Amino acid sequence: MEAKGNIRKEVFARRRAATQEEIQEKSRMIYEKITALPEFLDADCFFAYMDFKKEVMTRDLIEKALQMGKTVAVPRVEGDDMVYYEIKDFSTLKSGYFGIMEPDGGKVCTREEGFLLVPGVAFDPARHRVGYGKGFYDRFLAAHPGFTTVAAAFEFQLFDAVPFEETDVLPQMLVTEQKIYR
Repeated sequence: MEAKGNIRKEVFARRRAATQEEIQEKSRMIYEKITALPEFLDADCFFAYMDFKKEVMTRDLIEKALQMGKTVAVPRVEGDDMVYYEIKDFSTLKSGYFGIMEPDGGKVCTREEGFLLVPGVAFDPARHRVGYGKGFYDRFLAAHPGFTTVAAAFEFQLFDAVPFEETDVLPQMLVTEQKIYR
């Protein structure tokens, strides 16, 4: 766990050092890669996360999915679990868990398949993921295995190898501004 903690500190420092312009430009490059994926184009439902503190920006992806007529859902933390709620725009979101924007109620999305975007603190080329330490995504994905899972990250979040455990669920793809890892 100490190794994961050190990796988190390093990535948080890298994110703080990145300018907003860098985050926007690299997010745009990731957006272009994700929206060109056949898995994204073919999905009826897009499960997104709301970006927070210089994560890969997701609003443009959400808007694109809505324009394409996809059902869009974003998570809300409820106790030890994440529950995805459908959204039609950003007006129903409020500051929630750790200040992350999340739905203020609405319709729970019960779909068991779709294109699910996974956040993370750090990754390696084998798609192992270090999250924020609460296990929300690992638990959700273990209980709902039918999704196409794609992590979005900046190259500065990649390490040669990150620690992982048996309970960690690997995303099927990792998309950075430079490359798609499968």
